[in-house]
Amino acid sequence: MLQLMQVKKTIEVVKNFPGLGEKIKKAREGDKRSLSQICRESGISRPYWYQLENEQIYSSVSEEMIRKIEATLGVDFGVSFED
Repeated sequence: MLQLMQVKKTIEVVKNFPGLGEKIKKAREGDKRSLSQICRESGISRPYWYQLENEQIYSSVSEEMIRKIEATLGVDFGVSFED
């Protein structure tokens, strides 16, 4: 019996979202939970969270990470790759 192997091609798209760090910070500040609790729920360390808020990330942030933050905070930052 012939077995099939699947091969996936991943296409990376990088786009700038000016002010996203400030949006993350404002959403966090508007949330009643502590930063520690928000970080636990989103699976992000406190130091990395501060890097996100201050836009001091030295590589691209994954869309998955932004979606986790949006889900945790219950917001939509308007991050879209549609033109």
